[in-house]
Amino acid sequence: MKKLDLGTIAGLGCAFGLILLGNHLEGGHLSSIIQPTAALIVFGGTMGAVMVGFPLEDFIRAVKSITLFFGNKAQDGRAVLDEIVRYAQIARREGIIALEEHVQKSTDPFFKKAFLMVVDGIDSKSIAETLELELHELDEKGEIPAKVYEAAGGYCPTVGILGAVLGLIHVMANLSDIDKVGSGIAVAFVATIYGVGAANIVCLPAANKLKMKHRAEMVLREMIMLGAIAIQQGENPKLIEGKLSVFVHGHEKKHGGEANKAKAAA
Repeated sequence: MKKLDLGTIAGLGCAFGLILLGNHLEGGHLSSIIQPTAALIVFGGTMGAVMVGFPLEDFIRAVKSITLFFGNKAQDGRAVLDEIVRYAQIARREGIIALEEHVQKSTDPFFKKAFLMVVDGIDSKSIAETLELELHELDEKGEIPAKVYEAAGGYCPTVGILGAVLGLIHVMANLSDIDKVGSGIAVAFVATIYGVGAANIVCLPAANKLKMKHRAEMVLREMIMLGAIAIQQGENPKLIEGKLSVFVHGHEKKHGGEANKAKAAA
């Protein structure tokens, strides 16, 4: 289950809300910047450009990543570290083979693969080589959504200018009706607002946030790989915990430590 990323929602609300408030304080009206035609040109043109620039499967993956942009995975580094330490304790107490029934219950494919290799008796060098190859592949695929939104952020302003020019052409064709020239020019520049706004408030920030979340996920997987190798080599559970704790964010370690103390006291 995913929780909402409050930072993303608050940031978008702050950006759009304060921009619209500023427009209102300047005497502008909301109706003057709501132009379906401009939206069609800018967002339709940008979407088309992105589909030209990326394979369809990458475009679809980027669309699906909206859930990641607005949400946070329930899984966290501290929980994964605790699970690895628990596996190390079981392996030390009952032997590596005893891990199989626990590993089969895992819902994370990478975690499951790493520890099944340990259970199967594969040497640490082979485990490292296999998992590093998979990490590389996962890293390449995971960066695609961010690249798509980054590209969209580059196209949006240009397509917005295209929309403004199209609007001005229409205005110039009707110069005989001077009363409509001013309003026509204002409408034409709405496309530029949409393009610049969408790029700098949505697309580029989305690309940056997706990169950060992907990087955090890759760090987590690297911790899983090193934990599996450490257990295969028979390292002490406390040594494993100390070594892998560097992958866990400071506040997670703090909260995790407090939780463990509470459990011990109970």
